[in-house]
Amino acid sequence: MKKILCLLLALVMVMGMFAACGDTDETPATNAPVSDETKAADDATEAQVGSNSDVVLTFMTNVVGEKATALEAAIRDFEAETGYTVEFSAPGDSYEELMKTKMASNELPDVFTTHGWSVARYSEYLMPVNDMDFASRISDQIKPVITDAEGNMYVLPIDIDIAGMVYNVDVLESCGINVDDLTTWEAFADACAVIEAAGIDPMHIGGKDTWTIGQFFDWVAPSFYVTDEANSKAADLKAGTFDTAVWTELCQMLYDWTEAGYFNTDVLTADYSSDIEALATGTTAFCFYGNYAISDAMVVNADANLGMMPIPSNSADDEPTLIAGEDIAIGIWKDTAYSAEAQELLEYLARPEVCAKIAEAAGNAAGLTDVTVDLGVIQTYLDKYNTVETFAYFDREYLPSGMWDVMCSTGAEILALNSGSVEDAASVMEQSFMDKYVG
Repeated sequence: MKKILCLLLALVMVMGMFAACGDTDETPATNAPVSDETKAADDATEAQVGSNSDVVLTFMTNVVGEKATALEAAIRDFEAETGYTVEFSAPGDSYEELMKTKMASNELPDVFTTHGWSVARYSEYLMPVNDMDFASRISDQIKPVITDAEGNMYVLPIDIDIAGMVYNVDVLESCGINVDDLTTWEAFADACAVIEAAGIDPMHIGGKDTWTIGQFFDWVAPSFYVTDEANSKAADLKAGTFDTAVWTELCQMLYDWTEAGYFNTDVLTADYSSDIEALATGTTAFCFYGNYAISDAMVVNADANLGMMPIPSNSADDEPTLIAGEDIAIGIWKDTAYSAEAQELLEYLARPEVCAKIAEAAGNAAGLTDVTVDLGVIQTYLDKYNTVETFAYFDREYLPSGMWDVMCSTGAEILALNSGSVEDAASVMEQSFMDKYVG
């Protein structure tokens, strides 16, 4: 009996030892002493997070639609990665006026888009980007547009804007119209008459967003003033001479088209979203926008059959053309309090995978050489028209800074079919040109 009791007691002691060993193995590692080096690293990380959370960058852009959505999404990802706060603003139609006010007070956003004016209008407010890492990757196609006479570049060019007129393929086919025949404005107007007779708005302008009216002039004016070598007024414009008779002719065409019913009846109350809706659903044939309108319309109707065509000429002796220039170009205010952080943002947006998403939303090739963009159907048209001559946006290249709003407001009067609006528009444009021209 004593032997049995001893054996039982020994067994209990052994089991207790195993239990104790098990408790020791399960003790959390956090109970172990922390080295001074580890504690210092943790403290540094916490301090950095705290410091980053105090950074608030302001970002302002003129872009709208899917471009703005893609740009903001990238910025939100940047916030998550860095801990910075970026106050994103896309005021649309009021962007240019807001920027003029901010330039006058020299209180600009830390980071902003230059809507085609990185050199001519904004360079004195911007920090050169030549020494930033992405600068060596900027495409030679866009580099001349964003470089000043001293060789300074001031923006990250997310994409390269090559634009024609966007159209609904199904509408044209249903009306028996071959887009390749629309080489002059006369042929284009004839096609509009056929489309209008079929009960479809040939063209759609959302004039409530007045920048859409300015788009018309930017698209059409080069064919009157610039592209025809035999009748080009480009040199005169550069030298400070505005041919009022030519602008009168252009405005008369806009008036005649409006009177003929070639635009949507709500041309002054519709907005850009209305344009995109009409293009996507086939209730209009043509819009005066770049390829981004195709991207925006595909969001409305993924099955929309859309295309891009060159801009018709004003003379049978001239050829159709395309427009090229800055699109989403982003610069840093030279007086920002967050220079290093703003540069971090630009370098982030220049990452190939980030840049590609934004450029895709714009429907354009990237402005950086190592970025490949999936443009889908848009690429088909860029390839088709890759030999078509390109010209700069009219107001950026040939008009003094500040005339955009004049084009928009005088155009609205014409679209309203107000008496005398054509002559008044030409007169106001001439006076504004002379007032603003700096030789």
